[in-house]
Amino acid sequence: MEWLYVLMPIAGVKIFWPGLIILGIGVGIIGGFFGMGGAWMVTPGLNILGFPMAFAIGTDIAHMAGKSLISTMRHGKFGNVDYKLGLIMLVGTIVGFEVGAQMIMWLERLGNVEITVRYLYLVLLTFIAWMVFTDVKKKYDKERQAKQAGQDVDKLATGLEWHKTFQKIKIPPMIHLHTAQIYCSAWLPIFVSFLTGWLAGILGIGGGLIRMPALIYVLGCPTHVAVGTDLFEVMISGLYGAATYTFKGRTELVAAIIMLVGAAIGAQIGTVATKYIKGYGIRIAFGIAVVGCSLSIVLKLFATHFPVYKIICDNISTVLILGVVSSLSVYIFVRMIQGAKQEIASKKKTL
Repeated sequence: MEWLYVLMPIAGVKIFWPGLIILGIGVGIIGGFFGMGGAWMVTPGLNILGFPMAFAIGTDIAHMAGKSLISTMRHGKFGNVDYKLGLIMLVGTIVGFEVGAQMIMWLERLGNVEITVRYLYLVLLTFIAWMVFTDVKKKYDKERQAKQAGQDVDKLATGLEWHKTFQKIKIPPMIHLHTAQIYCSAWLPIFVSFLTGWLAGILGIGGGLIRMPALIYVLGCPTHVAVGTDLFEVMISGLYGAATYTFKGRTELVAAIIMLVGAAIGAQIGTVATKYIKGYGIRIAFGIAVVGCSLSIVLKLFATHFPVYKIICDNISTVLILGVVSSLSVYIFVRMIQGAKQEIASKKKTL
């Protein structure tokens, strides 16, 4: 089965190339759908397939930049991108990214990069999964209470409403974001962008893993606008990150190109799917993906502490991460086809 593996000349490791294609297509669909580069799944996925963590981070960022550009263009046509918000967040994103990238180089010199990044990933994913499912539960509780009281269900109601507290911060200058329908202090999106930029640099993500939830729960963006605007930011941080990690010699361009071919197709599918799956449908699917990714990292950490189970844990981790990507991709694709059929049927009725 040697033909299923390809040598990565810069990283010096042999990689299961069908796994790269599955990651590329699947994360292209998922990234276009959730409004993020999908690196929160690809970086651990590449590491599970055999890349050293620093190379997994740099390679993923290079692949992510091109795919996010495609997705942003599609979302822009649907009116889902708040370009003013994206440009305001630009400075914080780039500064935070460079801080994170320098920390990775420092951890690599100390020999602690693998274990540190995996634990940080696990903490972050656990928090986000809790946040998403808590939000969904509270949303459904509100709907149930409204029905019991005989009241109309507010379709715009949310579970977690942290954004209402943050929008009360009135530190000048104040800005009005028309597409996102938000009035807030300019320092709020700048703070969010710095934090997510730092995470992008240290975890190899476009920042979308935390920025998309932050745009929803901290700034109060509608879900579809958060998706499109986040992809705009992922594109910017990805292009900058690809340059800085390539300069540091931690980007495997062969793997990035293999994934990008599949991702270019997948991104189109995922972006169009947001037209038919709205709001909490996106959030629930996102939460499930986060849980699956968390479990794969737990298995890798278990293998680190108990080397006797390394082969078993590595194989299960690989199957799990590729299974999550494949399953979610199929679900999104099927829902897109169903939505398109309903749209065509409704148009025929009106003719």
